[in-house]
Amino acid sequence: MFDEIDRKILRALQYRPRASFRLIGEVAGVSEQTAARRYQALRREGVMRVVGLVNPEVHGLARWITRIRCRPDRVTPLADALTRRPDISYVGLASGGSEIVCLIHAPVDAPRDDVLLRQLPKAASVLDVSIDLLLHPFGTVGTSEWSGYGGRLSADQVARLTADPPPTPTGPVQPPTAEDTPLLDALAEDGRTTHTRLAELTGWSKARVARRLDALESSGALAYDVDLLPERLGHRLNATLWLRMAPAHVHRVGEELAGHDEVAFAGAMSGDHNIMAVANCRDAEDFYRYLTTRVAAVPGIDAYSVSVRVRRLKQAASLIAGGRLIPPAPA
Repeated sequence: MFDEIDRKILRALQYRPRASFRLIGEVAGVSEQTAARRYQALRREGVMRVVGLVNPEVHGLARWITRIRCRPDRVTPLADALTRRPDISYVGLASGGSEIVCLIHAPVDAPRDDVLLRQLPKAASVLDVSIDLLLHPFGTVGTSEWSGYGGRLSADQVARLTADPPPTPTGPVQPPTAEDTPLLDALAEDGRTTHTRLAELTGWSKARVARRLDALESSGALAYDVDLLPERLGHRLNATLWLRMAPAHVHRVGEELAGHDEVAFAGAMSGDHNIMAVANCRDAEDFYRYLTTRVAAVPGIDAYSVSVRVRRLKQAASLIAGGRLIPPAPA
């Protein structure tokens, strides 16, 4: 079981993924050694992973939200094929197991078949496909991630974690170079890899590692994410809300939803719906409460539909196997 200290550590990491264990311990009310031990236990048990992710825009890629309706007896092999693709960052089964929802990285001007169907088994398993462009993610780092698990921090604690934020990226994002590959591979495995270890892996000095990390982060090419497994934290129902409203309401509604504790992600999209929002709740009654109170109180929403996820296969930079978050296998 996970207690309030564990939850405060998770919350601290969401605000500052590479914060020192000393600072995390001070925020969580424990020693530096206890914070490090608790963090390692959470990571070892597959409850969470801190990962460094390259912004897909540096390679000219956009994010496409894809829903694939297929024959129930063919869902598993198709979903497994999608999970293995490095250009796909999220895969989940929904609608009783007959729908696959995934997030694909591909150029904005890519032909439809190139976005999804290349490299997939040529089988009559796909009944219908919808592919829509993710236009804009809502919220800000530290305040828009899923936080329904508790571990709330005071305003002073948040201020300590968010002191000296990285500068807002300006201009076009500069892509990493081939020299950056060992650095980025190590951060994809563990976003908290120390400067000392990164120096060993790259053959650089620690000062050069620090300078390069600063350049990648400040340009917007590299960001950090905290992958959580909500089921292990007592939130077993995951649902995607597909919402429709007039364009004048999209930004306000999206920002409000992104601030809800229940919401793990909210973004504007093309297609029949304007916004998708992913919610984590304890059970069906908890989701019903969220839908009929918090979502219902947001003005401007004209219509909605819900996809309830029955199985999560991949998220951000992690696979889900045996109830644990694990690093992805080589492509």
